[in-house]
Amino acid sequence: MTKTAIIKLSTATPDNWQASSSISFHNDEIHIHITDVIDKDLRAIQQAGRKIETLGVANAKLDGEHWCESSQWAFAQGFSKVGKLENVEFSGDESQLKRLNDKQASYAWARDLINQTPSNLVPETLCQSALMYIKELAPDDVSAEIISGDNLELDGWVGIYNVGKGSINDPGMLIIDYNPSKNEAEPVHATLVGKGITFDSGGYSIKPSAGMFSMKCDMGGAATVTAAMALAIKSGLKKRIKLILCCAENMISGYAYKLGDILHYKNGMSVEIANTDAEGRLVLADGLIKASEFESDMIIDAATLTGAAMMATGGEYNAVFALDQEIANKTLAVAAEHNDPAWQLPLAPFHQNKCPSSFADTANSTTQKGGGAGGASNAAGFLARFVPNQGKGWLHLDLSACYNEHASGLWAAGATGSGIATITALLMQ
Repeated sequence: MTKTAIIKLSTATPDNWQASSSISFHNDEIHIHITDVIDKDLRAIQQAGRKIETLGVANAKLDGEHWCESSQWAFAQGFSKVGKLENVEFSGDESQLKRLNDKQASYAWARDLINQTPSNLVPETLCQSALMYIKELAPDDVSAEIISGDNLELDGWVGIYNVGKGSINDPGMLIIDYNPSKNEAEPVHATLVGKGITFDSGGYSIKPSAGMFSMKCDMGGAATVTAAMALAIKSGLKKRIKLILCCAENMISGYAYKLGDILHYKNGMSVEIANTDAEGRLVLADGLIKASEFESDMIIDAATLTGAAMMATGGEYNAVFALDQEIANKTLAVAAEHNDPAWQLPLAPFHQNKCPSSFADTANSTTQKGGGAGGASNAAGFLARFVPNQGKGWLHLDLSACYNEHASGLWAAGATGSGIATITALLMQ
């Protein structure tokens, strides 16, 4: 197979084509067969991209009249893998090429970061990588602060500090302010909050080996919101955006936090630790409290938060939670428009009471496996305790489609970038 293959969409049926095959070969070209030029089957095109990559094609050049922006992106999603994250050459006019190339680059940054080994990507490295990436895009419009180690405890960020204090690698909170107006009084359009657990052992509620194997991806929320911010900046975003990354390693040691500990958050909420493996919501609580200070129109948090969401969605969709149905509707609409599958799961005010404690305002989970029935909704309910205005303008994305431990007919093994397009579109509205 050649290093670079020309890929075309074709409605013609070659004489020797098997009806069960989605691709055929013509000299140096590979044709993907479609039946409808207008309403293309994007899932089938992504599957064809995955199949073509497995044939040993190093680079793909998309050519021909039938390609559109959405079909090209579907192919790229299937074709991309570790070591081939930017190996698709797109076609189209100048504006379309820019959008696709910017998207491919932003996704590649996030996917590469999520795929890093946990010994190389520790909390400090994650904070610095995200800061450098955003700063390079808009050096004159970005300011930032990193709070790390014992300074987190001194400043009252008890969630990030306690989850990370058992590791030799200090936890940290990164706060980025993108303000293209350079006016300090400019209102904040949106605040993004990302879970950045660079490795999750489960703590004293230790995960089994198989469940721990892919936990390098537990910082997927941080990578996703950073890449979304970057793509929005590349797309010409002129609104003020804040980014908060809540970064820690959840490890076991004599310094690690313990079951039965009670954390006292800056908003007055006390939380009993019922499960040290329900750590993501503890660090996000700090991020949401910080986000509340900025009084932004939207608060969007993203996290690889619960196995329960993955069980509900099959890992094909990200789970959407909101107390504000208006933002939920907007999210589902833009997710569908950008072929970035999302599905709304239940969240009501009563979910805040699903993790009761006899010793604190709430526990962080229950002692049942997976947090018990409705675990993803209960986790979202816990987060709802830390957002302003009864949740108006707040969106929680449980990124159940962020990472695949094994390759499938649609995806290579590893990070997918799912969720980036949805958050970017919300920022651009």
